[in-house]
Amino acid sequence: MMSEVEPRRWWILLSIGIFAFMSNLDFSIVNIAMPIMAKQLDIPMNQIEWVVSIYLIIVSALLLFFGKLGDMYGKIKVFRIGTAIFIIGSFLSGLQWTFSFLLLGRIIQGIGSAMTLSNTYGITTATFSLKERGRAMGLIGTFVAFGAVAGPGIGGLVLSRLSWGYIFWINVPLGIFAVILGQIVLPKSKPQSTNKGIDWPGFLSFALLIVSFFLAIFWGQEVGYLKPVPIIGYVIAILSLIWFIRAEKRSSSPLMPLGIFKIKAFSYGVGAAILIFLSNFFTVVLMPFYLEDARQLSAGQAGLLLVIFPIVMMVIGPVGGVLADRFNPAKIVALGLSTVALSQLGYWFLDLRSPLWVYVVITVIMAVGTGLFQSPNSDIVMSVVGKDQLGSAGSINALARNVGMVSGTALSTSVLFTVMSLIADTKVTTYLPSRPELFISGMHVAFTGSFLLILGAIWLSAKQGSVNLK
Repeated sequence: MMSEVEPRRWWILLSIGIFAFMSNLDFSIVNIAMPIMAKQLDIPMNQIEWVVSIYLIIVSALLLFFGKLGDMYGKIKVFRIGTAIFIIGSFLSGLQWTFSFLLLGRIIQGIGSAMTLSNTYGITTATFSLKERGRAMGLIGTFVAFGAVAGPGIGGLVLSRLSWGYIFWINVPLGIFAVILGQIVLPKSKPQSTNKGIDWPGFLSFALLIVSFFLAIFWGQEVGYLKPVPIIGYVIAILSLIWFIRAEKRSSSPLMPLGIFKIKAFSYGVGAAILIFLSNFFTVVLMPFYLEDARQLSAGQAGLLLVIFPIVMMVIGPVGGVLADRFNPAKIVALGLSTVALSQLGYWFLDLRSPLWVYVVITVIMAVGTGLFQSPNSDIVMSVVGKDQLGSAGSINALARNVGMVSGTALSTSVLFTVMSLIADTKVTTYLPSRPELFISGMHVAFTGSFLLILGAIWLSAKQGSVNLK
């Protein structure tokens, strides 16, 4: 494959990078539009949250399955089919018809997103030589992280001028361009695995694990995590996990080759990725509250401030890739995580009267650290596995991001409202305009928790570095 695509490798990267951006964007961009969508569709806020939840559940449940199909039948073939499905789902989601039709569009989007995301890193690893792989992973990591954190900013700018349907329709022209470019530059797909058996018990048990676990989290946010329905979800998730592990050990062609986690550099890198995305989504979720509710900025003004993070990420991501090519990538990972940790402490300096430049400085520091982390970590994770496991490794890497995003969303709001409720001595589940100081206190505690998560990621990166130095 290398000899065929070498002259077009950067165009290939652009083609798959656009879809990496859009697939991750479509989780976070909906958050800022949910109040408007709920009002227009005449449904309560607890129902409109399913627009986010159903997409995330579908993507996470199918990532491993499509990653395995990529190994079996060709990563590029699965990726191409996914691009078409994603564009169709984006068009349907933006029609603004009924709530049920919107959920259908999001399900279709989720299927296409899982097909593209699960094979993005595998295509990149197979396309670039070792000396350029860090730079390539840096650009892909930039597309991925840019999409994941740019949603509130881009969504706010779109909503300041257009209706909410356009947050989905912006994918259509971008996607068509990427498809046309892909038809020109992407080579013929070549399978890496000769085993054509599909691990159906593994797929079913993993899908049940993801669905039950995520539903328990989302229901727990509404009714309480220790209520009967969430607890039943947790029990089903645990039983499904046991079933999944047993199914994978018995399968001749497992959906997730558990032996891959014996590669310590891979396991440490995946763990660090989960933690940094979990931490990042504290910012993605809480900062719109801070800027729009606590500081009384408009959606457009908040969007301009929120878009600072992805812009800086876009610049720093490739720099991280270049540094990973020239120096020990594990050390660049540690540097990036340490910078992110510094930014989490910076959020303690934000209150109701803080100059907005303080927010900007903190955001830039966090974006620089995240950019330095993404590409070297992805480079390590994808470089230590065999060619026949690139699809599985890429889908696990993408799954790590999704687990981090949904966990960060749930944990950040849970900590925020728990602290607010304790101080107010009553149950609080939303921002209280009459008592903005409650939000500030809850936000400070939440970012203390985020800081501790990054310390955990730093510990994992140190373990990863010790492995690589041997």
